[in-house]
Amino acid sequence: MRRLIRRARNDGGAVGVLVGVLIGAGVLLGMAALVVDVGRLYVERAELQNGADAGALAVAKSCAIGDACAPGIADDYANNNAKDDNSAVDLVCGVGSGLSSCPSSTGTLTECPVETPEGEYAEVSTSTLDEGSTLLPPTFAQALAGDESYDGTTVGACARASWGAPQTAKTVALTISLCEWWVATGGTASGPAAEPEYAPAPPYPPNPDAGFDRVLKLHTTERDTTCAGGSAGSDGPGMFGWVSGDGECAVDIEDDWYDTDNGSDFPSDCESVLAEAWANKTPVFVPVYDDTDDESGHNGSYHLEGFAAFVVTGYHLTGDPKAGRSDWLNPANDCTGSDRCINGFFTKALVPAVGTIGGPDMGATIIQLTG
Repeated sequence: MRRLIRRARNDGGAVGVLVGVLIGAGVLLGMAALVVDVGRLYVERAELQNGADAGALAVAKSCAIGDACAPGIADDYANNNAKDDNSAVDLVCGVGSGLSSCPSSTGTLTECPVETPEGEYAEVSTSTLDEGSTLLPPTFAQALAGDESYDGTTVGACARASWGAPQTAKTVALTISLCEWWVATGGTASGPAAEPEYAPAPPYPPNPDAGFDRVLKLHTTERDTTCAGGSAGSDGPGMFGWVSGDGECAVDIEDDWYDTDNGSDFPSDCESVLAEAWANKTPVFVPVYDDTDDESGHNGSYHLEGFAAFVVTGYHLTGDPKAGRSDWLNPANDCTGSDRCINGFFTKALVPAVGTIGGPDMGATIIQLTG
C-alpha cells in the first residue's frame, strides 16, 4: 500500500505536464473549436434552414390564395426561426405573380437544387445576421488559426416551395362524378364550362351567393337524369359515392383507381368529419371520378380524374334528422325523407393536405417543399 501511495505522489505532475503539452500543440484548442465553433455552425445552419422553409411555404401560400405573391413576408418567418430573432433574407424569387426570376444555381450546398420544378414555386435564401454583422463570430477558431483578422463565417440556406393542383392526396372518403362537378361549376352534363364558376374562397362570412349551393344526391327516390347513374341515383350498382377509407373517413389516393364502400349507408366515422366541416365552413378535398369498373355491385372502383375543394353546407344521410345538418347557405335545399344528400359548393382554395402536385386544376391547391 505504501508503495502505491508513493507512486501516486510521484505521478502528481504528469497530468499538468500532459495538459501543457496538449495546449502548446493546439490539440485542446482544436477540440474546443471543433466542439464549440463547428457546433454553433450546425445550429446556425439548422435555424436558417427552418427559417427558409417557413418563409418559402409562407410566400407560396400567399401566391396560392391571393392575386399576387407577397415576398416581403419571408423576413418575419426567417427571423422567428432564429434564436436571436435575427436572420438575413438574401433572395426571394420564383415563378409566380409578383416574384422575380431566380438566378441560375451553382450547385453549392447553401443554394436550392439546380433542377427546378415544373409549374409555380417560390424560393427563399437566408444567411447569418448577428448584431448587424453577416458573420457568425468564432469562439476558439480565431485563437487556433492564430489570425486575429478572422472574424467568423457566413452561413446560408435555401428552400423552395411549390403549389398547384394535386395528383395524389389524402381526402375525405366521399367522391362525386366528373359530370356532377361539370354541372356544379357552370358546365353541362356533356362538358365543362370554358371557365369553371367557383364560389368565393374562404373564410366565411361573408357567405357566397346562395345560387352556388348544390345538392349532391347519393341516394334518392326521384331519379335525377342530368348525370348518368345507376338505380336510386347511385353511381353504379351498389355504389353511392362512399369510398373505402382508413376508419377515419379518410382515404389515401395514390393511384388512378380507388375502391368503393358499397351500399347507401354512410360510414359511421364520416358523420363527425362532415359535422366538423359544416361547423367550421372549411373546404375538404373531394376526389372526382370519370369512370367506374364494376357492373355487379361488389368491390367496385372509381377512376380518378382530379381533386376538388368542396365546402359542406348541409347533409341528410339517414331518416334520423339528428344525423344531418340544415343547409346554412340555402335552407331551401335541405333534403328530407329517404333521400341521402350532401349539400355544398365548389371553390378555389388551398387545402391543408398531404399529396403530390401535378393533377388537373379543379379548384383544390396544395403546397409542398420541393427543394
